[in-house]
Amino acid sequence: MGNVITDIQDLTYLEWSKVRKSSGTAGSFLKAVTGTGKDKRYYKLSDFDSVNGITGHECVNEIIADRLLDLLGVEHLSYDLIHAEIRIQDKTYLTWLCASDDYKHPAEAKTAFDIYFEADRTRGESVMEYCIRKGWDDYLYRMFTVDFLILNRDRHGANLEVLTDRKTQQVRLSPLFDHGLSFVFSCHDLDALERFDVTGDYPVQCFAASHSARSNLDLIPNEQFPVFNELKADDYEYMFADLQEALDQPWLDKIREMIRQRWSIYEDLRNQKLSG
Repeated sequence: MGNVITDIQDLTYLEWSKVRKSSGTAGSFLKAVTGTGKDKRYYKLSDFDSVNGITGHECVNEIIADRLLDLLGVEHLSYDLIHAEIRIQDKTYLTWLCASDDYKHPAEAKTAFDIYFEADRTRGESVMEYCIRKGWDDYLYRMFTVDFLILNRDRHGANLEVLTDRKTQQVRLSPLFDHGLSFVFSCHDLDALERFDVTGDYPVQCFAASHSARSNLDLIPNEQFPVFNELKADDYEYMFADLQEALDQPWLDKIREMIRQRWSIYEDLRNQKLSG
């Protein structure tokens, strides 16, 4: 479960990385790392710029997605949401940030999926064809479905990694991670939030398929359409527990409704595919 630490932590010692532009968005993000080996810990902020400070709520999205994937039974990187005081360029901010551990095994090295794919594919082979050949098709179809449910806009080729054991040379795909640019992340005011269509098929970045999260579901063969644990009424309380201090209620309500409606679309499509 994604934990929420509401007591303010002093994390002013963290050294934040240079600004990294996220493809397809206007925002910028900062990251920090502490420790080494199995004690390594990763931290990341929501949308930040030096004029307006920290304005996004991507870190809250990570926790909601984390809990949703727990419920669905999908392997993923787990995050903690931490209320903390941090320092960037000699200025102090009170914010909410995400922290996670390293998902690699000690003997593993990681490679961005797009780089690994370009080096390993056969000539003219598509990502879909490659994943089927490697036996990664079920993983890919579950990813497509998850990204539809949360409307993940940022599944670029480095937001999926190939992990290689240095000793055995066995490879596996990483747990799913980095779901901040999902849900209503682009809505920074109530007007934008009210206009947002929770079932809309907004353009997404998906290295493995198309720019339509809904159309990507049609790429899944009927007999391999993912079946997850059912979402129950009580599950929504679990997903949104202890988040009221981190994100205003209208945003939480909109995300809750978004999950409900997109889950209903998924169920209808699943039933059609399984009966077809």
